[in-house]
Amino acid sequence: MLAYTGRILHINLSTGKVETEPLKEEWAKEYIGGIGLGIRLLMKYSKPDTDPFSPDNPLIFVTGPLTGTMGPTAGNGYAVVSKSPSTGGVAESKAHGFFGPELKRAGYDAVIFTGKSEKLVYAWIDDDSVHLLDAQQLQGKSPYETDEAIREELGDHYIRVSAIGEAGEKLVRFAAIINDEFRAIGRTGMGAVMGSKNLKAVAVRGTKDVNVADLEGFKEFIKMIHEHMKGPATRKYRTLGTPENVLVLNALAALPTRNFTQATFEGAEKVSGEYLNERYVKKIIGCATCAMRCDHIAVVPEGPYKGSMSRMEFECLWALGPNCGVDRLDAIIEAMRLCNYYGIDGISAGVTVGFGMDLYKNGILSKENTGEMDLNFGNHEALIETIKKIGTRDGWLGNVLAEGTKRAAEKIGKGAEKYANHIKGLELPGYDIRGLKTAALGFAVSFRGACHLRSGAYSPDVKGKVNRFIIEKGRGKIIMENEDQYNVIDSLILCKFSRGTYYDGLDDMANYYTLATGIKVTAEDLRKAGERINNLARLFNIREGVGTREFDTLPHKIMTVPIPDEGPAKGAVVNKEEFELGLDDYYAVRGWTRNGVPTVEKLNELGLGEFAEITKKKGEK
Repeated sequence: MLAYTGRILHINLSTGKVETEPLKEEWAKEYIGGIGLGIRLLMKYSKPDTDPFSPDNPLIFVTGPLTGTMGPTAGNGYAVVSKSPSTGGVAESKAHGFFGPELKRAGYDAVIFTGKSEKLVYAWIDDDSVHLLDAQQLQGKSPYETDEAIREELGDHYIRVSAIGEAGEKLVRFAAIINDEFRAIGRTGMGAVMGSKNLKAVAVRGTKDVNVADLEGFKEFIKMIHEHMKGPATRKYRTLGTPENVLVLNALAALPTRNFTQATFEGAEKVSGEYLNERYVKKIIGCATCAMRCDHIAVVPEGPYKGSMSRMEFECLWALGPNCGVDRLDAIIEAMRLCNYYGIDGISAGVTVGFGMDLYKNGILSKENTGEMDLNFGNHEALIETIKKIGTRDGWLGNVLAEGTKRAAEKIGKGAEKYANHIKGLELPGYDIRGLKTAALGFAVSFRGACHLRSGAYSPDVKGKVNRFIIEKGRGKIIMENEDQYNVIDSLILCKFSRGTYYDGLDDMANYYTLATGIKVTAEDLRKAGERINNLARLFNIREGVGTREFDTLPHKIMTVPIPDEGPAKGAVVNKEEFELGLDDYYAVRGWTRNGVPTVEKLNELGLGEFAEITKKKGEK
C-alpha cells in the first residue's frame, strides 16, 4: 500500500499519551483519505451527543493518498474533521499550501487529538518524535505570528505550522485553523474546537519519502494534468481568480446584497475582480506542486488602510463587501486581513456582520447594543470594528455575534431569526439561491450546512444548463452525482479549482489513485466511495440529532421574501411546495426515506450495515 504511510497518530492532550495504530487497507480503499477517512475516524472515535467543546470530541487532521507526492494540487492538501460547534453535525474543511505534505512526510495519514491540555500548548511532530510544548507565550497571537514564533523557537525555518488565533482561543464558533499565512481550514468552526482543547498549533517537520507504486506512469499522468492546467479549464483562477464571479453573478441578479435584501449591488464594479486586479493585486502565487498559481495577494496602496494585505477570494470578498453594502476594496482587504489575524472564517464573519447590520436597520439592535456604533449597511468603519469585536469577543455585541447567526438570533430574540441566513447553523455563501434553485436544494441537503463546495449545485444554474427559476424532478440526481464526485475530490484532496483538468472525470481520478497507491480501483469504485462517504456523514448527523428532513431547510428570507430587483430574477423566491418536491426527489435517488434517513438496504449495499442501528433508533427501516 504505497503513497499511504499506513499509520494513524493519536495524541491525548489531557495525559500527553502518544500512540499509533495501523491504517486498515480496506478503509484506504473504501474511504480514500481526506474527508472520507476523517469522517470514518470521527464515527469510530466519537461518542453520541458529545458537545463539540468537550475534551472527548476528536479533532482529526487527515492527509490524502496523494499528499506529499509531486501530484499537482493533490500533493499539497490536508483536511480537518470534527464535530462542528456551528452545526452540531459533521465539520470538515480542507486547505492546501505546504503543511499537508510535511505532515505526510513525517509519517502519518492522520493525527487524532483528544482530551484537553491544562494549559495552552502546541504539538511538535518531528517524524517519530512527538511532544507537547508550552504555548502560553503565544496566547493571543495571530496564526502567522504563531507560525513565525514557533519556527524561531525550534530553529528551523522549514517547519510547517497550522495554528489558531485569538478567536479560536476564545471559542468563536466560526474560528478557523490557518497555515501558510492565508490558507484556512475555514468553515464549520474547527478553530474553536482546537481552542477548546488548549491546542494553539501543530508544528511539523517530516523527512521521510512518500513513494508511489508506478513512478513512470505517475510522472506521465501528472505531466498531462500540468498541461491541462495551462488551458481554459483554469483560466479564471490564473487570471482574475474567483473574484471574477462578482460581475457574473451581479448580471444574473444572483449576488446577495445587504444580507440577502437585494440580489444586485450598485457598487459591484468597485469590488469586481477586474478592479481588484487592476488596483490592488501585487502578486499571484501558488502552492507546492501546483502549476496553476491562483493566490491573488492584494495590498492597499494608500488611504486609512494603507499597507493592509490579504489573499482575496470571491466568497470572502462578497461576504465582507456586497453582503454588508460595502463598496470599498481597501476596507474589504483590511476586513479580510483581520479575519486572518484573529483566525475566523471570512464567509461566516461577513454574513454575521451583515446579519447585525440588518437587525440594526430594522430596529432590533440599537446603539445601546452596539456601543454607540452606527451599524449601518455600507459603513466600512463599522464593518472593521465589528470584526475586531467578534475576533476578541469584546462586549455584548462581540460575544453574541461570535456565536454565529443561528445562536445569535436565538439570544437576541425579537424576530431576529428572520434575518439569520444560515442552513443547519452554517452561514450562506455568496449566491442568491432564490434565483438559483438547484443551488437552493443542494445547499439545503449538504451535510455540513450551507455550502457551495459540497456539490457545486450552483454551477448548472449559473451556466444555464437548467431553468434556474424552478425546482423540478431530476434536480436531485444532479445534486447527488455532484456530491458524490466532490466527496471523492475532497478525499483525494484535489483542489476544486483543478477539477476541470480531469477531462475524463472519475476515470482520471481512479487512474491517479491506482498509479500512486498500487490499489486497483475503477471509476465505479470511486463513485461508490463518494456515495458511501455521503451516507456515512448523514448517519453521523442523524446520530447527533441534526440529520433528518426538518434540518434540510432554507432561511426565512429565501422562502418568503421575493427578489425585489428589476431584471431577470425579479420576484424569485423558493416556495415551500417546490422545495418539498425537490427534497422528495433527492431522497428518492439517494435511496433514503421521505424523512431523509438512509434505508437499511442502502446501508448494506454500501457496506455500512454496522450502522443500521442509528436508523432504527429513528424508527426507520
